[in-house]
Amino acid sequence: MISVEIPDEVLRAVGPDAAWSRDHDGLSGDVWKAGTSYVKRAGADERDRLQWLGERFEVPSIEAFADGWLVLADVGAPSLASVDPVRAATVMGTVLRALHALPVASCPFDARVAVMLEKARRNVEAGLVDPEDFDDENRGITPGELLERLVATAPSDEDLVVAHGDFCPPNVLLRPDGSTVLIDVSRLGVSDRHRDLALAHRELDEEAAAAFDHAYGLVPRPDLLAWYQLLDEFF
Repeated sequence: MISVEIPDEVLRAVGPDAAWSRDHDGLSGDVWKAGTSYVKRAGADERDRLQWLGERFEVPSIEAFADGWLVLADVGAPSLASVDPVRAATVMGTVLRALHALPVASCPFDARVAVMLEKARRNVEAGLVDPEDFDDENRGITPGELLERLVATAPSDEDLVVAHGDFCPPNVLLRPDGSTVLIDVSRLGVSDRHRDLALAHRELDEEAAAAFDHAYGLVPRPDLLAWYQLLDEFF
């Protein structure tokens, strides 16, 4: 068991005899494996996005939600982080192309530049941005200084799609039959496609990135990759 108070509804969903463990693959943040389920400290934002996306893509089913706790079914598949990088990148490109093909007008979640800049500002003001976690090229810069750079270089145009928001190999699960499951969708929303392309490129080596671009069907703009990677420093 864990040393925090857990809602009764969550305990009932996983069962009284469930063994709790942090030894698991995939799912970021405060997540525990409990019996045959995953228990995640998350807000209604993630629940709502799982429900919306689950009508269009496969995501983990919600077994319970109470007081910011999600109980998710175990999909029973490893993430692409454990797959050969080039194969993983090819799968990622194919999945992302399909996700980005969803009608933007159907998505109720807004993650466009103005919205994300405001969220970044609030995170800086609340002390939620740790400069120790910055990428190497941003070390030694304060969150406030980095925010000024982010605002000053923000793109004026956006090629809008339904973006995952944290698209990287650990957040795509791959079954043996080749089907996929998307996880960690709390940042999903309407955004420029480079928001997802940037994070995918950050995680892939040169050969894998080329395979990803080929499967996705677009060579991304380097300046937008850099800006959306910079944006991710605040989340």
